Amino acid sequence: MEALVYKSTGSWYVVKTVEGNLFKARIKGKFKMDDLTSTNPVAVGDIVHIEMEAGEEDTAVINEISDRKNYIIRQSPHNKNQHHIIASNLDQSILLATIKNPKTSTGFIDRFLVASEAYDVKAILVFNKADDLNKNDRIKFEILSHVYSAIGYKVLLISVAEKTGLGEL
Repeated sequence: MEALVYKSTGSWYVVKTVEGNLFKARIKGKFKMDDLTSTNPVAVGDIVHIEMEAGEEDTAVINEISDRKNYIIRQSPHNKNQHHIIASNLDQSILLATIKNPKTSTGFIDRFLVASEAYDVKAILVFNKADDLNKNDRIKFEILSHVYSAIGYKVLLISVAEKTGLGEL
C-alpha cells in the first residue's frame, strides 16, 4: 500500500495512505543508505510502500521508499561530509523570517535560498511581525524586499498577530 510520510520522530513515522488513513509506521530491518544521508533514510514527503503489522490495527512497516523528485538536505553538525534529508518531493519552500524580535540574518536567508535553488525547489520569503515594525524597520524590509524580489523571489510582509497579509500567503 502506498503512503506519504507526514511526520518523522526518531524511528517512528506518521504516514497517510491514498485513502486518507493515518498510521504509525517504522522501518523493519535496514535500508541501504545512499551517500546523501547520515542518519535516517526516510524523510517527510517521501512516498513509501507499507504493510500493516500483524496483530496491530494502527501500525505499519515501511518496506520500500520511492524515488524522490527532489529534496532539501542539511549538513550534519558533527561531520561535514555527511548530510541529512530534511524533506523530499517539495513543490515549494517558505521561509518565515522577521526583521526584529528576533532578527533573521541575511546569511541564514541566503543559505536557505541557495539550498532551495540547488534542489530545484521554488522558495518564497515571508516576513512576519509587520505590526512590530517602526519606520526604520520598514525601510530595512523594503531594502530586503527589493533585493530578493529583483533576483526573482516572491517576498511577503505579514502579521500573524493582526491577521494581515495572510490572504496572499
